[in-house]
Amino acid sequence: MSRLYLYPIWLRLWHWLNALLFLTLLITGVSMHFSLGWLIPFDVAVPIHNSCGMLLSLSWLVFVVGNLWSGNSKHYRVNLRRLPGDLIAQTRYYLHGIFVGAPHPFHVSADQKLNALQTLSYIGVMYGLMPILVISGWAFLFSTSLPETLFGVGTVWIIAITHLVVAWMLALFLIVHMYIITTGETPTTNLKAMVTGWHKEESSG
Repeated sequence: MSRLYLYPIWLRLWHWLNALLFLTLLITGVSMHFSLGWLIPFDVAVPIHNSCGMLLSLSWLVFVVGNLWSGNSKHYRVNLRRLPGDLIAQTRYYLHGIFVGAPHPFHVSADQKLNALQTLSYIGVMYGLMPILVISGWAFLFSTSLPETLFGVGTVWIIAITHLVVAWMLALFLIVHMYIITTGETPTTNLKAMVTGWHKEESSG
């Protein structure tokens, strides 16, 4: 049994706070978009959504700075030479191997805790989608200060569609993320790691 301390306290606290903020934003966002009074009244959802959006912006900055400061960014580096083969192996495992008891093609180490698919998806989410969500959210908040049109299209409409599409993409990522959590050696192995900081796995050799 190998045991690695992969999730320092700052990362775990950030992770759970970020999850809480995103879920709150998702619920209040749906309430605002569809005006579902049975979920959260619109006039209640708006200030909660705005406040949590500001906190999520700060949370994202903490993640970026924390990654650089702590060295956690090493887990987001992509080995371009190995990437094609790793992606194929990992995709085959998720589509077939995992259901027939095949050995996992990737083993967590102190230098690499994310497999190829995870690395690309997390990079896309944290350094691609999240900045767009944050910027579009702030643009929404101060939309009265923006030009009325952009490229001949209403600026608020562009911001709204961008914010909505990115939010739903992140919601989809969350669903996939929750499923992937259960694909460790046991359904709770990965969840426990994000609670305790320690990743445990049977030695491969």
